[in-house]
Amino acid sequence: MKSPVRVLVVDDKENILKLFEKILADGYEVTTALDGARALALVASGDFDVVVTDIRMPGAGGFEVLDAVKARSPSTEVVMMTGYGTVGDAVRAMKLGAYDYLEKPFDPDAAALAVARAAERRRLRDEAASLRRELAGIHAFHNLVGKSGRMRDVFRLLEQAAGLDITVLLGGETGTGKELAARAIHHHSSRRARRFVPVNCGALPPDLVESELFGHARGAFTGATTAKGGLFEEADGGTIFLDEIGELPLQTQVKLNRVIQEREVRRVGEASPVKVDVRVVAATHRDLKAEAAAGRFREDLFYRLNVFPVRLPPLRERAEDVPLLAAHLLAKHARAMRREVTGLDPEALRLLTSWAWPGNVRELENAIERAVAIASGTVLLPRDLPPELALPAPVLPPGPVLATMPYREVLEQAQDRVSREYLVALLSEFQGNVTRASARAGVERESLHRLLKKHGLRSDDFKRG
Repeated sequence: MKSPVRVLVVDDKENILKLFEKILADGYEVTTALDGARALALVASGDFDVVVTDIRMPGAGGFEVLDAVKARSPSTEVVMMTGYGTVGDAVRAMKLGAYDYLEKPFDPDAAALAVARAAERRRLRDEAASLRRELAGIHAFHNLVGKSGRMRDVFRLLEQAAGLDITVLLGGETGTGKELAARAIHHHSSRRARRFVPVNCGALPPDLVESELFGHARGAFTGATTAKGGLFEEADGGTIFLDEIGELPLQTQVKLNRVIQEREVRRVGEASPVKVDVRVVAATHRDLKAEAAAGRFREDLFYRLNVFPVRLPPLRERAEDVPLLAAHLLAKHARAMRREVTGLDPEALRLLTSWAWPGNVRELENAIERAVAIASGTVLLPRDLPPELALPAPVLPPGPVLATMPYREVLEQAQDRVSREYLVALLSEFQGNVTRASARAGVERESLHRLLKKHGLRSDDFKRG
């Protein structure tokens, strides 16, 4: 059961105290004080989420209450009440740490809303403050960060895979951390002292892919002036990570299948094979079984790779990890840039946790890295976040409001939302490559650039770091 929000209301007018007891009857635990001295005693002996206090009272006034609250519990939010002619005092109080103020006479709904907002800010502030402490004891596997049940399952599988020295197939959407998972497997394996060789199969030139993977003899093709070992030989004794393996040509897939089976490579232009002792970890964002059924991927290679499959969940399926990841990434990039940025503003944290993250952890990292780079203080603020986070894509209003809108306006809002989500997914898949993305979308490059600009997106934000 959720604990009630603890509120202290301080005013020398009983009708004000009774009003707050009435409007905060549901979900709040209200304590009242008729004067500042009583309030100071309550603050010294108790813990409150929100304190609502009048500024002008006989004896101890609102400023003394504010000082006492902030000295004992800095995360407790204070809402000041002010009468006519003392608004300046309330503004000064906010500069000293008060969250908000209410000008008397105030509307009861406005007062309830101010307390609710202060309570939510207290909750977010506590959550943000606990992130650094929590990171010290976080459940993690090498550089993968997470505490959700989904990630604990992943960690357990990766640890098992690391100790078995077998082929592993990592699945999951772009940006979910497949390369980090591959590095974690290598780091925890018996091969950790030897090389980890990452290969982006989608970036290999089609006419050179076999030469890059398996090597070539001198004179094997124009420009091959010397013999050269391939990436498999480079990874001998260690691990080769074949990222986006679904992008390999079918002809190369045949040869790769034989390399995994026979543990030997044949350089292009040579007849004699070279023995290699390599552990293969492959990754893809595609459904390789479906690709094999459609004839776009070798079925025999799929079964050769699918010895130990592990799926990395998208960030939307483990949203509880977002605050922890954000704190981890903030510390990482602040250290790398030598910036004194140590925390997240509660509102910035709320924006981060409410975003859908279609680009997954990579998109989150881009957002945090950018924010650390432009932050003007020690705490990341909402204005430091990318515009698409601070000003999220339009969402359709609830049904009753929706029914009052013209059809054309509803259609435009829906089209804007779907268009933006499509662009994020498209650029994520092609890692910011506008040429390939425009070909897939069936539009001209210039048109795609215009669409990206319209929705506040940049292709650079989707490129692999």
